[in-house]
Amino acid sequence: MTHSPAGQELFLEEMRRLGCDVSRETRDQFEVLLHTLGRWQKAINLVGKGTLPEAWTRHILDSAQLLPLIPTKARTLVDLGSGGGFPGLVLAALQPTLEVVLIESDARKGAFLAEAGRRMGLRNEPKVIVSRIEAAPPAPADVITARALAPLGQLLAWAAPHRAAAAICLFHKGKSWQSELAEAMKDWDIESQPFSSVTDRDAVLLRVAQFRAKSLRDR
Repeated sequence: MTHSPAGQELFLEEMRRLGCDVSRETRDQFEVLLHTLGRWQKAINLVGKGTLPEAWTRHILDSAQLLPLIPTKARTLVDLGSGGGFPGLVLAALQPTLEVVLIESDARKGAFLAEAGRRMGLRNEPKVIVSRIEAAPPAPADVITARALAPLGQLLAWAAPHRAAAAICLFHKGKSWQSELAEAMKDWDIESQPFSSVTDRDAVLLRVAQFRAKSLRDR
């Protein structure tokens, strides 16, 4: 798999703008992740094929831009529907103090995640749980992430069992994020804040600090 030579430089430039320095060790880990992704992509669909040449921006940067939004005191992170490892494996490399749990229903993708995490040589290797999200055992986390997975209301239902006290959710959302939020608020009380994506002018990173099903509000 080949990548645009400018891709890594653009990634580093954008991360500096976000106030994040990326070490050589971490860059090497991302190279290993992308190499492993390229091998596995030939057998199973982990990411859109057309995105591979721009993987440094389309996947690594798109995931890494969450880093400044993660509270400094966060110790645990659960990534729902981890697929190709974005953002879970990227954040595990950037924030090695985090205990990361990757939940993925497809056993083949789960095997990829385990191999990629092992080959990357992460200091705190993520735990991979192969299970449907709604059937996965609760894994209380300070941060819950999901990328290109499901409508917001469904994400909140899936995230609820995995919340620790004062947990936040960080969800990648596309141009229809406002309508998704409005729809979700029919069933949920939600405290949220959007942040502009650096990889897509129409997309946001939606930070959800508090949420509660309206059906539980008056109990």
